[in-house]
Amino acid sequence: MSFGQGGPSWGPGESGTPDWAAMAEQSAARARRKKWLMIGGGALATAAVGAIVATAVISTNKNDSAASGGKDASQLPSVTDLPSETAQPEPSFSSVAPAPPPDPKDYISDGKKDRAPINADAFFPGKQLKMGDRVYAKGPTDRTTKCAATTQGALGSILANNGCDQVIRATYSRDGVAVTVGLAVFGTEAQAKKAAQQADGGIASLSGSGVPTFCRAGAVCRRTANSYGRYAYFTVGGFISGRNVTKADKNVFAVGDDLTNFTFRQIRHRGEVQASAAATAPTTA
Repeated sequence: MSFGQGGPSWGPGESGTPDWAAMAEQSAARARRKKWLMIGGGALATAAVGAIVATAVISTNKNDSAASGGKDASQLPSVTDLPSETAQPEPSFSSVAPAPPPDPKDYISDGKKDRAPINADAFFPGKQLKMGDRVYAKGPTDRTTKCAATTQGALGSILANNGCDQVIRATYSRDGVAVTVGLAVFGTEAQAKKAAQQADGGIASLSGSGVPTFCRAGAVCRRTANSYGRYAYFTVGGFISGRNVTKADKNVFAVGDDLTNFTFRQIRHRGEVQASAAATAPTTA
């Protein structure tokens, strides 16, 4: 009996049982063909992808070469070919620290440095004094190397014992109150400071130029003593009328404070001017 081409067949005299071994061998052969077909197809796909990638790489390299003017990496300048210096010079800095500015007080603390002129106009210039909204009329001034002659009480010997060189006095007045400022000049700051600390008695009032005698003949007046640098400065203030000063007379205290502050500023300014001149003076090699 025959079932057509490719089907199982049995010959005459056979029992009619299928040949299982032959069928198994045929099935194995078909499986092997299918496997080789799959392997071959995979290899072809891999080769196709590789070709696409290679083409893309080549195309990219061409584009890069075109963008760089047709030069490849081997034609680019090396590090040693690049310029190492610029046309502009590099900044330089000095390792030497600048000298500190002169201290103004140094110039009014030592007679060897304090070389500016010393006279009444240098410390008490003009014809009047303005302190805020208060105006004081300038009266008489004087200058002498006889320090003790400008004092009352024990102050004369104190000035002499501490090496006083000279005394400059100036009187200012306002609204019936007059104040005399006495500026004593010493060689050093220590001498001036000691004289101010030891002060007893006081500077003698200076009258004249429209200012009558005041703070004399036992009148009670206000007295002050201060120092700055090599200068000690003293004030005596009271009423032109001759009446005694009390703690309630604030106008006398105000005039004395104004004259004290003004004298201090004049001394300090003297130091600032000399220090500024020294700072701007040309140096010699």
